[in-house]
Amino acid sequence: MPNLRAYFSLLKAAYVLMREGVITALPEEGAPPPVRLAKSIAKVIERRRSKSQAQSENLSKALNRLGPSWVKLGQFLATRPDIVGASIALDLELLQDRMDAFPAEDAKAMIAETLGMQVEEAFTTFGPAIAAASIAQVHRATLKTENGQRDVAVKVIRPGVRARFNRDLETFFVAARAMERHLSIAKRLQPVLVVDMLATSAKLEMDLRIEAAGFSEMGENTTGDEGFRVPKVDWERTGRDCVTMDWVEGTKLTRVEELTVAGHDLSAVANTLNQSFLRHVLRDGFFHADMHPGNLFLDADSTIVAVDLGIAGRMGKAERRYLAEILLGFITQDYLRVAEVHFEAGYVPDHHDVASFAQAIRAVGEPIHGQDADKVSMARLLTLLFEITELFDMKTQPQLLLLQKTMVVVEGVARKLDPKFNMWKSAEPVVAHYVSRLIGPIGKLDEAKDGLKAMAKMAQLAPEMATRAERLSHEIDTMARDGVRLDQPSIEAIGKAEARHSRSGRVALWVIALGVVALVWQQVL
Repeated sequence: MPNLRAYFSLLKAAYVLMREGVITALPEEGAPPPVRLAKSIAKVIERRRSKSQAQSENLSKALNRLGPSWVKLGQFLATRPDIVGASIALDLELLQDRMDAFPAEDAKAMIAETLGMQVEEAFTTFGPAIAAASIAQVHRATLKTENGQRDVAVKVIRPGVRARFNRDLETFFVAARAMERHLSIAKRLQPVLVVDMLATSAKLEMDLRIEAAGFSEMGENTTGDEGFRVPKVDWERTGRDCVTMDWVEGTKLTRVEELTVAGHDLSAVANTLNQSFLRHVLRDGFFHADMHPGNLFLDADSTIVAVDLGIAGRMGKAERRYLAEILLGFITQDYLRVAEVHFEAGYVPDHHDVASFAQAIRAVGEPIHGQDADKVSMARLLTLLFEITELFDMKTQPQLLLLQKTMVVVEGVARKLDPKFNMWKSAEPVVAHYVSRLIGPIGKLDEAKDGLKAMAKMAQLAPEMATRAERLSHEIDTMARDGVRLDQPSIEAIGKAEARHSRSGRVALWVIALGVVALVWQQVL
C-alpha cells in the first residue's frame, strides 16, 4: 500500500481543487460515489469569485497553488486531450509556467557542479534570472570571444526539483490506480500508463543535455530553411544541470502590435510558422512540441527563432506517411482514403467497417470546408475526432495526440498574427510535396532500402532465433505433457497482491472524500 504521505498529498490536492471550483465543474454522470460526495462538499467550500472568471483560470490557479510538479502535470495533460477533453486541454495550454526565481548563488553552485568550473571561469558576466519556470530558470551572461564579447542565455535546473517531482509522482500514481480501478472509462484511457509517460518525459526534461541535443539536431535539420532557426548550443558550457546557447535578439510573437509597428508582414510570418512546423514533422520526423508564442521570437529580418525545446515530438517514417495521407485526404475531401489509412495503420480495429468510418470522418472534415478562415475551428475538429475515437475503439496514439495538440497551438499563434489565417490552405503545398515524396518513387526506394536492412539484420540473428525456437518448442511440449503448475506459496502471494491492490484503490478514493469532510468540519467549528 502507498505511504501515508502520498494520501495526504492527494487529500491536499483534492481540497485545493475544490476551493478553486475545479471539482464542481466535473460531470456527475457515471461518477463513483466518492466523486459525487466530493462534488457535494466542493459546492460548500468553493471560493467565491467573480462570475466572469473563466474555468481555465480556476484550474490554472489551483495547479499553481499545488506547486511545480502539478504545473508540469497540467502541461503534460494539455498534450492528452483524449483524457481531459479538448476544452480542458485548451484551457491547460493557457497555464503559465511561471515560478519565483531561486537565488543566483544557487544557480552558480549548480553550474559549477555540473561543469566542473566556477561561473567566473565560464562566463565574463552572469546576470540575475530573467525568467523562472517549474523546472529551470534562465540567466543572461556574456562570453569572451576573439572578436570581443558574445551574449548567451544560460538555463539552469531548479535545485531539488528532481526529488520533489519523484515524491509527487507517487501521489499521481495513487490517483491513477484508483481511477483505473473504479472508473470504467479509465480502462481505455490507461491513466497509470499516462503517469508512466509523464515520469519518463519529466526525467528527460530535467536533464538539460537532452534539450541541448534537441537544439543541435533541429539546427542541423533546418540549415538552409528560410524564415526559421533555433539558437546554437555552446557544448563546452553545457551539462546535466545547465545549457548555454546563443542569446536571441528579437520580439516575442506575443507582442503583435510591436511586430506590426516594426513593419513585419505578419501574414507571411504566420504562413512560415505553419509550414516550418509541418516540414519538421513530415521531413525530419522531429518537431518542437511547445510552440506557444512565449517560446517564439521574430528577429530583425523576420526569421522565427524557437527556444525552450524541453518538449519535443518524434514521428517514424511509417507514421509520417500515414499522417501526410490523412492530412491530404482532409484537404482534398477524400474521406474514404482517410479512413483506409486509419485501418492500414492499425489505428482502427479490423472488425469495423471502412465505409462507416469514412462516413464518420466526413462529419469531421466537411465543416472545415466552404467556411471563412476565421470560422474554421481546430478545437471543434479535435473534439469530433476524439468522439469518433471512442465510437470506433481507436487505441490511444500518444505521438499523434502530441502532434494534434501542437497543431492547435501553432494555428492559434498564426491566428493572432493573422486573424484570417487558414491553416489548411497554408498546409496544402507542404503536405502535397511530402505525400508525393513519401509514397512516390523516392519513398518506395527508401522502403526498399529499409527492407534490405531488415533482411540483413534477420540473417544475422537467424542462428540465435533457431536456438530460441528449439528451446521454446521443448518447453511447450513439456507444458502440454505435464501442465502448468504453481506451488502453494506462489498462489498465496498472487492472492495477497490482488487483494492489496484492490484495497489501495478503494482507500485512495474514500480517504479524499472523508478527509475533506474533516477539513470542512474543522473550518465550520
